[in-house]
Amino acid sequence: MPPQSPTSRSTRRLSEVARYVVMPSGIVSSGFPKVEARIHDFGESFDEWQRGAGVLILGKRANGDYAATVGGIGLSIPRQVAKTYLVSRIVFALCTLFPNLTVLWTAHRTRTATKTFGSLRGFASKASVAPFISGVRAVNGEQEIRFTNGSVIMFGAREQGFGRGFDEVDIEVFDETQILTEKALEDMVAATNQSRFPSGALLFFMGTPPRPTDPGEVFTARRAEALAHVPAPFVPAEGEDALYIECSADENVGRPGGPGVDDIEQIEIANPSYPHRTPHRSVLRLRKNLPSDESWRREGLGVWDPGTSESALIAPLWSGLVGVAPEGRSVFGVKFAGDAVALAGARHPADGPVFVEALRQEPLTGGVGWLVEFLAARSHSLAAVVVDGKEGAGPLVASLVEAGVPRQLIVQPTVDQVITAHSWFLGAVRTHGVEHSNQAELNANVRVAGKRKIGTAGGWGWRSIDSEGDVLALEAATLAAWKADEIEAVPDIPRRLY
Repeated sequence: MPPQSPTSRSTRRLSEVARYVVMPSGIVSSGFPKVEARIHDFGESFDEWQRGAGVLILGKRANGDYAATVGGIGLSIPRQVAKTYLVSRIVFALCTLFPNLTVLWTAHRTRTATKTFGSLRGFASKASVAPFISGVRAVNGEQEIRFTNGSVIMFGAREQGFGRGFDEVDIEVFDETQILTEKALEDMVAATNQSRFPSGALLFFMGTPPRPTDPGEVFTARRAEALAHVPAPFVPAEGEDALYIECSADENVGRPGGPGVDDIEQIEIANPSYPHRTPHRSVLRLRKNLPSDESWRREGLGVWDPGTSESALIAPLWSGLVGVAPEGRSVFGVKFAGDAVALAGARHPADGPVFVEALRQEPLTGGVGWLVEFLAARSHSLAAVVVDGKEGAGPLVASLVEAGVPRQLIVQPTVDQVITAHSWFLGAVRTHGVEHSNQAELNANVRVAGKRKIGTAGGWGWRSIDSEGDVLALEAATLAAWKADEIEAVPDIPRRLY
């Protein structure tokens, strides 16, 4: 790639620098032009890609509401790409344009929150900005910037409990979203319910891809929900009520056959601010402090780990699928994996989605007598039993037949059928073709559910993206729900089975 001049780099559009852009539907106007004019008053400016991001961040629907006021604004962008610059300038401008705005700017760590406060405190002291500022407070752990019109930006660390107990908050910025827990999110988002912002409250979720040890479920789920709308990288897409922007290097960087992690071209792809805003020496300094190639891939190049990038495929939608078990005969799914076995049940009513529940999971050290006893006792009301797993499936099938379960009702799925079951389940979740009873154990499985490769033709099954997590109950539930749907769809199976 021939070197680009700083000018040509700064004039690239958002669609030219972002790997993924998923914009909210229904945008007909934007509040960004007024914000940009105020930034010019401050003596600063945006690159063209930042202008594009700003237009979408403050995009409005015909009724005047921000299009992303419900789903929020997700920014997965590497370090030193000026995402803090972009968001802070937008927030500062809004605070001067709208009186009495309350903004909470939070990071996971105190150090990060303090660093951001220090940077923005310096910005507030500029001669062009100072007339809008009534005071800066930094005592007793309280850090805030107050504006002459009554607006305020407060800074704090979530690890110190900052953000709880507030109300009438108009903008929340979640920095380090890769370390944002669901509990912290629940504690803080409620504060925006009484927002007085005319176009609706704004929630910013910005960070880098989470490490395997990070509690990154919130960020991961938002990314997965956004990418469900994307046909391919670098193809802007339209979602519903959230904005998601990701800048990153090639996904195979640092992998066999892929470009090297220190390839300058990959740095240019990942960092649209390089080198005109982020000089090469700054990149070298960051690399020096991130000696691990994996850390550099995530934080310096913005590349999501393969398991994490495919994770949380169903978590964003799962909580909206709670239902009540219908009457009828049941399909049971049994999944063996490692040293444990899980049992789940499903029913498919004549009119409505498949209903699924996790029933029991036990270590194999205790045997499978309980499983045989449970299924044999229900042999008269079974629609089918699906048994999968290299270890244990064969002996269990033999024991079930011996206990009186009709052999024709026992299914040992092929690899292709297992692949089909998972594909069907994902589609059913997205189209409300499945419901569940909101069980804590099954919900926990869903939160850590990522993809594991099966075969060489793109097939996949569930796997846990958390080293301490478990998806065995979800595997059993997937098999049970798939078979319940399949049986219902086959015309020569009498309806009396249900």
